[in-house]
Amino acid sequence: MRPTRDTQSGLPMSLRLILVRHAKSSWDDPSEDDHDRPLNPRGREAAPKIGQWLAERGHVPAEVVSSTARRTLETWDRMAPVLGESTVMRRDPGLYHAPAERMLEALNNCAASPVLMLGHNPGIADFALRLLDGPPDPPPFATFPTCATLVADFDAADWTAVEFGTGRMIDFITPKQLVP
Repeated sequence: MRPTRDTQSGLPMSLRLILVRHAKSSWDDPSEDDHDRPLNPRGREAAPKIGQWLAERGHVPAEVVSSTARRTLETWDRMAPVLGESTVMRRDPGLYHAPAERMLEALNNCAASPVLMLGHNPGIADFALRLLDGPPDPPPFATFPTCATLVADFDAADWTAVEFGTGRMIDFITPKQLVP
């Protein structure tokens, strides 16, 4: 989705965010630094399925901003083939285990729409909940499980105008909800 434009000013009037928690990661090596943990087999399978689900619904990002953790970058690497490998990708070290306020700051610095943001719990669950203009219905939303994906729209001319409580949920999915 490209933002609609105001006929007078030509400025975009609607922005779309695709918020994704990284896919399931491996705990096989307990000595491995948390930042460097890779995806496990379930995560490697879930990420492209979520990417396909997004593509089928036309939720294709123009810009991606991701935590620098290996599992978030691998999640995008597995989604990218169906969503656009040429998409602008920005790695933001501040998104690693970021609280909701830091995630909003990163979103406010985005330029294109739709934006796909990849992050971690507990911050991403809190961020998703606080972004919306009302409580979401889907039961798994509160825990925002691995690879959970929220699509939300904002009536704003640019990302600097987006605040908590201003998003409308358009779609929400978890890997378990997808048919194998």
